[in-house]
Amino acid sequence: MRKFTCAEFKNGLFSSDTFDDRDAENVRCIQCDQTSYKEINEIPMKQFLATTALTMVLIGGNVFAANIAPMTMYEQQPSDIMASKFIGMRLYSTETEMNADTAVKPGAEKEWDDIGEVNEVILSRQGEVKAVVLGVGGFLGIGEKDVAIPMKDIKFVKDGDDADDYFLVVNANKQMLTDAPAYVAPTAMTTATPPASQTAMVRPDVKRDGYRATELTDLTSENLTGAKVYGPKDENIGEVDKLVLNADGSVKQLVMDIGGFLGMGEHHIAVPLESVNIMRDEKGDDVRVYVDSTEETLKAQPEYKEN
Repeated sequence: MRKFTCAEFKNGLFSSDTFDDRDAENVRCIQCDQTSYKEINEIPMKQFLATTALTMVLIGGNVFAANIAPMTMYEQQPSDIMASKFIGMRLYSTETEMNADTAVKPGAEKEWDDIGEVNEVILSRQGEVKAVVLGVGGFLGIGEKDVAIPMKDIKFVKDGDDADDYFLVVNANKQMLTDAPAYVAPTAMTTATPPASQTAMVRPDVKRDGYRATELTDLTSENLTGAKVYGPKDENIGEVDKLVLNADGSVKQLVMDIGGFLGMGEHHIAVPLESVNIMRDEKGDDVRVYVDSTEETLKAQPEYKEN
């Protein structure tokens, strides 16, 4: 019996013209022990495709990795300061001019004011230290008060030859820190103010059977005060609570209570007269005020407060 490998068969040492099922007793693969031409033709090909796919994955991964720029690791310098050590350091103030290269003798800090401790560091998205948050309430004797001091105003003043021989000093006095605005950390990201086109209220063009548009000259303050306010689809939005007048006595705004519609209790807004459509029934008994506004637009209106 002729011994061979499937690879030899595939490489053309044997072909379907010279090897088929009739030659099974004379030829056998020494790797897979197959004898028929069909078996030898199919099984090694599956093995070949699987091996090829794996090779392509490995090659593809190497090509992808080759397109990534190498990352250079940072080597810390002796003058660098660890953030974990920086937070918690004491900050001193003095009215004496201090520069970045100022050096003092040991014990010089006794003549300065110890104004507080670094509680937090504020970074830009580029990694630059923009400010340090400092608790100065104890120094000022006013309880808790944090201030954010720009990093550019803080000087590293050396008092020795070692890298750790320095103080954090700012040119300031007690009155300056007392007058400085208190730092309040933002509690959440504020949403952008909607464009005026989305918050402006416009006069709706509505027509209702049995009602007609009414001029203010046909109404009294008693007619308007307490009038129901409706949306363009006759949704009940609220009611007119009071009128805001111009210096000449003409109506400037209608103050509406729309809290119930918004589900937020009492909530008043002042709507300009030109932004409403006032309608009255034929008998003159029912006065309606229409506004063309969505719930979102109404919520965006500033709340009206007395004075």
